[in-house]
Amino acid sequence: MTRHVHAPDSPDPASSQCVWSGILNVDKPSGLTSHDVVALVRRAARQRKVGHAGTLDPMATGVLLVCLDKATRVTEYLMASPKTYDAAIRLGVTTTTDDAEGEILAQSQVEVSYTEIERTVQQFVGRIEQVPPVYSALKRGGQRLYKLARRGQVPELLPRLVEIHALQVKEWSPPVLHVQVRCGPGTYIRALARDLGQSLGCGAHLASLRRMASGRFTVEQAISPQQIETAFASGTAAELLCPIDAAVADLPALYLDAATSLRLVAGQPIVGDAGLVAAGPLARAYAPDRQFIAIVAWDPEMAGWRPRKVFAQAEDL
Repeated sequence: MTRHVHAPDSPDPASSQCVWSGILNVDKPSGLTSHDVVALVRRAARQRKVGHAGTLDPMATGVLLVCLDKATRVTEYLMASPKTYDAAIRLGVTTTTDDAEGEILAQSQVEVSYTEIERTVQQFVGRIEQVPPVYSALKRGGQRLYKLARRGQVPELLPRLVEIHALQVKEWSPPVLHVQVRCGPGTYIRALARDLGQSLGCGAHLASLRRMASGRFTVEQAISPQQIETAFASGTAAELLCPIDAAVADLPALYLDAATSLRLVAGQPIVGDAGLVAAGPLARAYAPDRQFIAIVAWDPEMAGWRPRKVFAQAEDL
């Protein structure tokens, strides 16, 4: 993915007034929470408006997208994109958290063949019902489930529909099964490991997890926390930032003239312009200088586009 060379609002990178805007593709190391990574970026960039687009458990590694300033407004699009994971699943052992960080609940012999694994794995491809792990960041009654679980208050959880686009066996080294998973948002790989173990009759837990991709962002392009700290300290962070519109790169693009661009950033709909036809419910809008200025939504009643999220002001054009 092409990096976005973004000049901060202040020419002095060391200034507390310097505001960076864009998306960081971070290779999260094991042992850090997603919040830890956000806190690290806040300190390095010296700005508060920073958030991530899709939690990774502390044990997990790989792609964690961190959004700065205006880019925090596109986290919903990043979170909705498909994810790809490499996972190691330990058969024969179940844990309280469905991963290697939990306490062991039960152990059993693993007497399954590769053919049986291949057949069982395919049962999880498609739209399936999945019960989230009890130890998760989901909320019940305003409280995180993992906090309730730590207090011994385990609520009954209902299954949710998730989608597994692809589930491929990469290696079977008994008792560890290595798989690659491509899935939609809201899928818990820990729960997938748990359910796969149940289906095989021996139980299982997630031994390790690495997020290889989140939408168009891949782990090969990801940067380490150390690189982030060095880049912000030296004023070269622009080289690491991806543009805001990378979050919606799959949407069709509208290239507007100057007058139409000004109307749009003022919050006005755009109608009657040649070439502005509905190619989908949403589109990216650009000013004449190819500056990304808004996400727009098609309104069939007026046969035009209404601004959904605006990222520029009149003085920026």
